Amino acid sequence: MKKLLWLLLFVYFFSVTNLNAQIENVGKKAERGTENRVNRNIDQGIDKGLNSIEKGVKGLFKKKKPTEGENSDAKQDPANPQDPETTTTTTTTTTTPQSGNPSLQAYSKFDFIAGEKIIFFDDFSQDKVGDFPALWFSNGSGEVVTLNNYPGNWLQITANGCYYPERDLQTTDNFTVEFDLIPGSENFEVGFFLVAGDIKNPMEGGAIPGKAGVKTNITGYTTYFSSYFNGAYALDGNKDIILKGTEKMHLSYWVQKQRLRIYINETKVIDSPRLMPAGYKYNMLRFEMGGETKPYIANFRVAAGLPDTRNKLITEGKLVTYGIYFDVNKDVVKPESYGTLKEIAGILNEVPDVRVKIFGHTDSDGDDAKNMDLSKRRAASVKAELTKSFGVNADRLETDGLGESKPVAPNDTPVNKALNRRVEFIKL
Repeated sequence: MKKLLWLLLFVYFFSVTNLNAQIENVGKKAERGTENRVNRNIDQGIDKGLNSIEKGVKGLFKKKKPTEGENSDAKQDPANPQDPETTTTTTTTTTTPQSGNPSLQAYSKFDFIAGEKIIFFDDFSQDKVGDFPALWFSNGSGEVVTLNNYPGNWLQITANGCYYPERDLQTTDNFTVEFDLIPGSENFEVGFFLVAGDIKNPMEGGAIPGKAGVKTNITGYTTYFSSYFNGAYALDGNKDIILKGTEKMHLSYWVQKQRLRIYINETKVIDSPRLMPAGYKYNMLRFEMGGETKPYIANFRVAAGLPDTRNKLITEGKLVTYGIYFDVNKDVVKPESYGTLKEIAGILNEVPDVRVKIFGHTDSDGDDAKNMDLSKRRAASVKAELTKSFGVNADRLETDGLGESKPVAPNDTPVNKALNRRVEFIKL
């Protein structure tokens, strides 16, 4: 028995030593950056090899069984080092996700402004945990899950394939796309397309789908981008940015005709004035998975049009914005609201005699009284941020909340509920 134990220990330390050596080589490769697509394919091969070695090391140990009081059926967050399904050896560094949101000031260079009209939204709240979401289609597989460290429902992509909203999106020349992403591991690659194609034939074109489009590949150390039309690539490039695959990140795509800007959290990683091929209607969006990555996606939002903030607020006297964000049942302004708040604050500071009243609105989910209270607290939080972060005189701002009492759409679909969750500024 002792000989067997010594043999197992030898195999374990030998495997860990090899794993550390290969991880160090990959780290050095990441620092040099990836110069071309051939290097990226090599990196993917290394990642797969590392995954195989890591699984072999983990196989030497029994998985922790749930103790009394733990829910053995609950989906665990891959970012949580206490997760029994992802417990690592002492040679692997784990990262605990941030608790709560980063401060608004962390986004001080974030100039993204969401589109004026929501045309698609899915937070998977209408889907049963364990099911594939009703508004999406895939030739792979996935399921709606909940996580330990982040609120709401998430779509986990569990197999290679394409994943897309099963509808023709009525985008315009100017539109925005946003979603939250947790890659789920440190070695990852997530592909995301903006496509001009036929929703009835979504696989047209294969690896370069539709008639035209832009593809982004997000990895732990570089974000790649390439545009194409008529089956051929036109422009491509990359931006080195280090991302932690076990933490939530917010991605924002901002299309203004041919110009495309892409942000990951507060960082602008792409700003190209001619990246979007001209003359096409971009009506399809899709994720593309390959390799070992099994990411989590939430709060997928598509909005069209450019907000005419100044005219709405100063001339018409009423501004409705969907670019100020809160977590479910929370009143803390999320940092990705920075661009919208900065735009509004700039107008208010330029016209110092204007006074406004800020109204919060919710959908009809939950208790009426709680929704009323939540809407009032959200309006107060918006005022506080405009005053504290942007220097707007607090005496010019009043607040109130109307809860679910003034819907602008039926509370029957994710899109309509998103339309009802809004912040209004009324000129006094």
